[in-house]
Formats: sequence, C-alpha cells, structure tokens
Amino acid sequence: MTRGRADARAPNLDEPVVVRDVVKRFGDTVALDGVSMAVRRAEIFGFIGPDGAGKTTLFRILTTLLVPDAGEARVLGMDVVRDLWQIRPRLGYMPGRFSLYPDLSVIENLTFFASVFGTTVDAARDVIAPIYSQIERFHDRRAAALSGGMKQKLALCCALVHRPDVLFLDEPTTGVDAVSRREFWELLGQLKASGLTIVVSTPYMDEAGRCDRVALVQRGRILELDAPGVIGSRYRHPLVAVRGGDRQRVLTALREFPHAVSAFPFGETIHYADARSGSDPAAIARELDVWLAQRGLDGARAEAAQAGIEDVFMDLMETPRPQAAA
Repeated sequence: MTRGRADARAPNLDEPVVVRDVVKRFGDTVALDGVSMAVRRAEIFGFIGPDGAGKTTLFRILTTLLVPDAGEARVLGMDVVRDLWQIRPRLGYMPGRFSLYPDLSVIENLTFFASVFGTTVDAARDVIAPIYSQIERFHDRRAAALSGGMKQKLALCCALVHRPDVLFLDEPTTGVDAVSRREFWELLGQLKASGLTIVVSTPYMDEAGRCDRVALVQRGRILELDAPGVIGSRYRHPLVAVRGGDRQRVLTALREFPHAVSAFPFGETIHYADARSGSDPAAIARELDVWLAQRGLDGARAEAAQAGIEDVFMDLMETPRPQAAA
C-alpha cells in the first residue's frame, strides 16, 4: 500500500497534531478541561475512555467542525480555526455514527466522496485496495443493506479516497462483531506501515494495546498518556485475580477484606487491589484464599496478576483529583 502524492503536500512534521490547553463548554457542561497532547508522525494514537469523556468533542475540534473556547489546536502545522479550509482537504474523518448515504450503492458513495475532493476512485486505488477488495463484490448494493462490518470498511474507504495526511476515526469499531473489530485493526496496522498518521478513539480498553500510544480520558481531562505497556507498569498496588465461586458473593467478600483498595469484575475474573504497597501479590493471594474459604467460598481461587491499562484507568477513576481554583 503506497501513499505517494504527486504534489507532495505533506509537511515533514514530527508532530502533525498538537493540542495545548484546549477548553470546550456546552452551557454549564465542561466537555474538555485544559487538554494538552501531541500525536507523532506515522503512529496510531488512541483516545481511550467511556462515553461522555470528551473524545468526540476533541475530534470535532481537530477536524475543524467545532471551535474551542480556549487553548490552541494545530493539525499539520496549521491552526484549526484560522486555517480550516487548508486543513480539511488533508484530513480523513470517520465519525462515530455511520454517515454515508444509505440509498446510494457502495461504489456510488465512494465515487461521490472522491469527487468532493476532486479525485477519482481509480486514482486512489492503491490506497484503498486492501480495504475495498473486501467489499468490492457488493459494489452495487445499497449502503443501508450492508452489515455493520461492511459499512465500517466502506466508511474507511471514503475517508481515505483523497489520500489524507492524517486519519481521524471516532469509535470506528463500536457496534460491530469481534471478527470485524480484529480485521479493522489489522487494516489500520497496514495503513500505519504506509506512513499514515492515525488518531482513533474507542471505549474498548482491549483495543489500547493496538495503539503506539494512548491517552486515558475521563470527564474532559487526560488522566494518563504513554505507551500502553508503560501505563500498565505504573499501577500502584499489588494485584490479585480471583476466579470461581459465586461471583457476586466473592466480589462482596473481597471488598470487605481489611486491606482492600478495590475489587472489580475483569472478564472471567475479579481483580483485587491491595493497600499494602510493595507486598508480595502471591502472599496476598494466599490470604484471600483463607478469607474467602472462611466465608464459605471454597470454590474461589486467588493468584497474583499482572496489571494492565484497564486496571490503571479504574485506579485513576477512583483517585480524587484536585479541584480547580474558582
């Protein structure tokens, strides 16, 4: 997959997306509260957080669809407010909701979006080929009749057809099946390898590991920003995973343990965090086995666990943040 441009418009920027102290309010609601970050060239940068965290608001500012109330955002070296008409042709944007024309066919949608940017589908064939090849047999099918995964791939083709310098994807895998999610991330990996800078948001913590770096976002603030593995290594507490037993009773018993910081369901296990920093998680697991057995929960078994990005996020969510001065 190649991304060469005849006019070589792409600048040689090490940080094609830069945000400094951006604030956005909607009435009394603060959607973004002093957000600062930068995206490196040819990386996949992920914003990870729940609905309402501010991800879509930030994406709409970066794609020149909203104006920040304070702060500055620059894309490809240009200001998103002052230089919006220069920025827009150089961005690819796939919003969270399917936004193509449902009554147009696959090829009609693709042709239309190419024409908006003064190009053709054939001119972008090398860029979209790995994706379009998976939906080309449905070229005459109405977009409304496509499956969730096929709609997702069509939307990605339309976002790429004009060879953008930066691609913004707002929760692109929400509402699609696990296989389609995996295939989509594999396609993003190919696009990154071609030199494309990709900024993606997702509520799924398991997708964080697909990114080069991530920002954990909640209530309009960035709680942490780094490579996923580095963020996971910053977890502050001994961590234990507990399997088996009556899940609700086990969860209650763990939260009642004298040294408990938190206990949350985590896939098929419950992750328990202990307040005794520096203690051996294996020793804590043995204590928990005894504690649970004393409460008639013999079927539950505890073992030391490795913290991941979701554990860090939950810990940061529980940590009180300093209040801004009035």
